[in-house]
Amino acid sequence: MKENEIDKLNPTEKRAAASLASIYSLRMLGLFMIFPVFSLYGQELEGNTPFLIGFAIGAYGLTQAIFQIPFGMLSDKIGRKPVIVIGMLIFAIGSVIAAMADSIYGVILGRIIQGSGAVAAAVMALAADLTREEHRLKIMATIGMSIGFAFAVAMVAGSVLNEVIGVDGMFWLTAVFALMGVVVTLFWVPDAPRSFHRETEPVPEQFKSILKDYELLRLDAGIMILHMVLTATFLVIPIALVNEQYANLPSSEHWKIYLPVMILAMGLMIPFIIIAESKRRMKEVFNGAIVVVALCELGFWAFNDSFYALAFFILIFFAAFNVLEASLPSLVAKMSPTEAKGTAMGVYSTSQFLGAFLGGVIGGKLLGLYGINSVFLFAMLVTMVWSIIALTMKSPRYLSTYVVKLSSVTTKDIAHVTAELTRICGVAEAVVMPEDGAAYLKVELHALDKVKLYEFSKKYSQEDE
Repeated sequence: MKENEIDKLNPTEKRAAASLASIYSLRMLGLFMIFPVFSLYGQELEGNTPFLIGFAIGAYGLTQAIFQIPFGMLSDKIGRKPVIVIGMLIFAIGSVIAAMADSIYGVILGRIIQGSGAVAAAVMALAADLTREEHRLKIMATIGMSIGFAFAVAMVAGSVLNEVIGVDGMFWLTAVFALMGVVVTLFWVPDAPRSFHRETEPVPEQFKSILKDYELLRLDAGIMILHMVLTATFLVIPIALVNEQYANLPSSEHWKIYLPVMILAMGLMIPFIIIAESKRRMKEVFNGAIVVVALCELGFWAFNDSFYALAFFILIFFAAFNVLEASLPSLVAKMSPTEAKGTAMGVYSTSQFLGAFLGGVIGGKLLGLYGINSVFLFAMLVTMVWSIIALTMKSPRYLSTYVVKLSSVTTKDIAHVTAELTRICGVAEAVVMPEDGAAYLKVELHALDKVKLYEFSKKYSQEDE
């Protein structure tokens, strides 16, 4: 078989990529549409305080962090689709509660329930069930891009829809999105027999070793700080934009900043990602982006009385944020043990959602006690701490995770098969696990002999023919 034939997705894989990306996108749209406007809306709710507004913004992150790994494990027992449907229904219920609330406490309850519908791990596991080993990276990348796209759309759509249907209307729309996700799951996502995939799912026995890995802990701290800073910053940016003493821009016109910013920031990100990966400057680009985020927070702190300064720093902030958001999971994949990527990614995702919660809570508390500038100062200081942590990071190996199906391999074949695999061009490391019917590889994708690897897989999977 030729390499270009190996690289082609089959119809089921194309359908899986599109349908699962849409589920993720619908959920992310619902979560983040309120992001650019909620701090203003929250001031109209009964019982509001800056702390409680911040808590409401970040509340989903707490329950998401708690439930996302258990939901993934539950999907191993009762099936992926049932877990996704249950999670999306829980998300819809939380959205309805938030939509009907006239007090800040009702919205907090709704946001907590929204986060409890944690389907991310189950979606990724289903993506692995539906794709051949050689295409898994491509499908995961498609889903990842859909998340970034949904976030950008949500930032713009939230500003526009706020004037049309209000924040309560956006919560109702979020419930509709969740029900659409249920329909997509039931009628568009292909069916597949479930199996276990170490590259996408956590293994409980591996948590101890992953939590002792200092390189991975640096990255977990990084994603936690990044989302802490994001949530805290955009708790107060809308307030600074409307404040007569600051930018004095009505909330109905905030989209005029977010729309060009999101487009330009995506464009600015691309050359740095190319430099990081193809020129092997990942550590330098990564550390530089952290410093840029810190400088943007300093800019917000020093120049938030100027509309043009705020717009400029929001643009640069999101360009650097996008670089970091794209780089961090890539670094986790590069630095995690070959057979423990799923566990490493589970801890990483939990850290991300915990960061969103902490950013809302700490940002809200600081806003109430000391005002807008204290939040920017806090964000700058924690980002500087992150930059120090990141300086000690090892330069990553520029290797990707790759899985090969080897269903007829037995325990006595491990040494021989491992040696054969590592002799294939582009394979740097191999861990053969007969109990999984697979080998987990670290490979140089640009040099990988996919044809030989495909033929090798066929040789050791004869019983599946």
